[in-house]
Amino acid sequence: MNKPKLWVPGDWNAYFGFGTNILVNLLTLTALLRFVLKMPDDLVFGRILPATGMMMFLSTGYYAFLAYRLAKKTGRTDVCALPSGISVPHMFIVTFVVMLPIALTTKDPMKGWEAGLTWVFVQSFVLMAGGFVAPIIRKITPRAALLGTLAGVSITFISMAPSLQMFMTPVIGLVCFGIILFNWFGGVKYGKIPAGLVAIAAGALIAWVSTGLGLNFGGMSVSNLTASVTSFGFHVPLPAFSHVFDGFQFLGVILVTAIPFGIYDLVEAMDNVESASAAGDSYPTTRVLTADGVVSLIGCMMGNPFINAVYIGHPGWKSMGGRIGYSAATGLTVIVLCWFGTISVISALIPTVAILPILLYIGMLIGSQAFQETPKRHAPAIILAIVPSLANWGLTMINNALAAAGIFSVSDSLAGDMLNKGIFYHGLQILGGGSTLGGLILGATAVCIIDRTFMKAAGFALAGAVLTFFGLMHGEHVGVAQTPLVAASYLIVSGLLVGCAKFAVKADEPLAIEEDEMTEASPA
Repeated sequence: MNKPKLWVPGDWNAYFGFGTNILVNLLTLTALLRFVLKMPDDLVFGRILPATGMMMFLSTGYYAFLAYRLAKKTGRTDVCALPSGISVPHMFIVTFVVMLPIALTTKDPMKGWEAGLTWVFVQSFVLMAGGFVAPIIRKITPRAALLGTLAGVSITFISMAPSLQMFMTPVIGLVCFGIILFNWFGGVKYGKIPAGLVAIAAGALIAWVSTGLGLNFGGMSVSNLTASVTSFGFHVPLPAFSHVFDGFQFLGVILVTAIPFGIYDLVEAMDNVESASAAGDSYPTTRVLTADGVVSLIGCMMGNPFINAVYIGHPGWKSMGGRIGYSAATGLTVIVLCWFGTISVISALIPTVAILPILLYIGMLIGSQAFQETPKRHAPAIILAIVPSLANWGLTMINNALAAAGIFSVSDSLAGDMLNKGIFYHGLQILGGGSTLGGLILGATAVCIIDRTFMKAAGFALAGAVLTFFGLMHGEHVGVAQTPLVAASYLIVSGLLVGCAKFAVKADEPLAIEEDEMTEASPA
C-alpha cells in the first residue's frame, strides 16, 4: 500500500482558506487582549500569543497525524484533516464573562489573565473526561440533530457577522466573495494561484488604492502599518504554572461558566466529528475530545487563556481539495505569526473584510450539509434544531446594542416595553439559553417522533427536562430550578411520548412513506 501524500495541490486552497480563518481569530483575540482587557503589549506578544501559537501548532499537527493514519488505514487519497484552533465562542466568553470582570474588580489585568488560565485548566479536564462519554451520546443521537445544531451555529455565529461586515464595505467584501465563489463553486481557475490568496490580494489592493485616493475603504493607513512594526521580536512560550494556580482564588466565578461551556465543547466537538463523518472521514470521538483537552491544558500551563477546539468546516476545506498538509502547514504558519510578533503587521496590511467572505463560504457549506447528508423526512427536525441558535443570536444582538447605550441589565419594565414592540426578550432568553444543547435535544426528539420511535423520543425529552432543571439549557445560569416551568413541560412531553409508544395507533412507517413519495415523484 502506497504511503499517503503529505501535500497535494488542493492543500494550497485549504491552507489559504483555513489560514485566513485562523488569522482572523488571532487578530480578534489580540484586539480583545489589548483594547478590551488593556493588557500590556509585553504580556500579549511576549507571553500569551507564543503560548497560543504553540497550542495551535500541537493541535493542527495532531489532526494532520490522525488524517495520515486514516488515509493509510483505508487506502483512500481524499482524507481531509479536521480543522482546529481557538474556540471562537469561548474567546468572547472568557474575555467578557471571566477575565474582564475580574480585571475591573481587581484593577489588575494580570489577575484577569490568571483567571482565564484557570478557566481553561478546568475546562480541559471536562473535555478529557467527556471524551469517554461522547461516543455513546453520538451513537444514540440522530445525525439530523447533530448536524442541525451545527447548522444553527453556522448560520448565526459563523455567517451573519461576516455577511453584515461585507455589505458595510461591499467594494471589498462582495468583490472578494465573488472571487471565492467563482472558483470554489463555479470552477473558474486563476492559473495555479489559490482563490483565497487571490481574494485577499484583491481586497488589500482595493483597500490601499482607496486609501491613496482618500476614500479609505478598509481603514488602512501608513501610520498604522509603521507603528505595527514595533511589535517585531522573537518570543517563545514560558511556563505559567504559578499564574494558573493563582487564578484558583476566583474559582467560584470560574466554575459557573467553565463546566457548562465544557459540556458545550463536548457537544460541539461531537457535531463537528459527525460532520466530518458525513463528508466521508470518520474520526474517533474519544481521541478528538481527549486531544482537545490535553492540548488546551498544555496551552494554559504555558500562558494561553483560550480553549482549543475542533472547528466547524471540515467539509468546506475538503471540498476545496484540502487533505493532510494544509492542517500541519497552518500550524507552522501560526508559530511564525505568534513567536515573531507579526500579527499586528498583518492586521495593518490586510483589511479584515477581505478575509471574511471565506467564513461566509464555510457557513454556507455547513448549513447545507445538514439537509444534504440526512433523510429528507428529517428536514423539519433540522429547522427545529436551528431555532435555538437563532434565538441566542438575536439575544446577543439586543444585549450588545443595549450595552453600547450603557444599559447592562434589562428590567421587567424595559422587557415589557420591548414586548409591546413585538420583541420577546424573555422568550429569547429562555429559548436561546444553552442553545447548543437545546437544539440537540429538540432536534433529536423531533427526529424520533418523525421516525415513530416514541420511547426514544421520550428519553430525549426527559434528558431535556433534566438539563433544563439544572440550567444547562433554556436558562441564563447553571443552578437548580432555573426555568422550572420549561423543565416540567419537557417532563410532561416525555410522559405523553411514553403514552404514544404504548397506546397510540401509528400510521405507515416513515421510510415506506418516503419511498412511496420518491416513486410518485420519479418520471415514468
